[in-house]
Amino acid sequence: MSLKKILFKFSLILIIFSVFTEKSFSLEPKDFVQSVVDQASSVLTKNFTKEQKIEKLKSIAREAVDIRGIGYYSLGAHRKALSDDKKKKYLDIFEKYFLKSFSSRLSEYTDPKIRVDSEKKLNEKYTMVSSTLLATEEKPEVKIDWRIVTKNPDKPLIIDVVIEGVSLAKVQKEEFNSIIQSNDGDINALIASLKEFINK
Repeated sequence: MSLKKILFKFSLILIIFSVFTEKSFSLEPKDFVQSVVDQASSVLTKNFTKEQKIEKLKSIAREAVDIRGIGYYSLGAHRKALSDDKKKKYLDIFEKYFLKSFSSRLSEYTDPKIRVDSEKKLNEKYTMVSSTLLATEEKPEVKIDWRIVTKNPDKPLIIDVVIEGVSLAKVQKEEFNSIIQSNDGDINALIASLKEFINK
């Protein structure tokens, strides 16, 4: 067999393998949310210190959440007025703010039980996954919906969490807008506020 034919067959095998691999490992949004929930639950139920839990939860969030997308959404129309350098500065600060806020709140839970119930494809880019935080003796059942970015089916990401009908991304967007508006549209006031939270 000629070298040319061997290379052709080898190339064909690689193409078939890559197609098979993409299909085999693409993650459905519902399974993705279940995986993220299970990872977080595993961290929270282990005998880690609070600081260790926070670092592990941050690591999960970096992989599972579209932090950049949430950061831009939270700015709303104010994003258009920013230079590229200012956008980068804001996104760097926002990521630190988001990770601290997310991990410190979640680390307070000891054993959250979340049941993933269903998923609904909104369009080619987004899917909504519905779940339930199961009731305990101290706390009632809570409905949680997860808005998932599915532009890349092999890398789904969380873009919003809706708790009992309240969008956390929307609430954050309103808070950020309020800070900026009350400071004559100055984005630096928001950045200063985020820095203050990070340094607490």
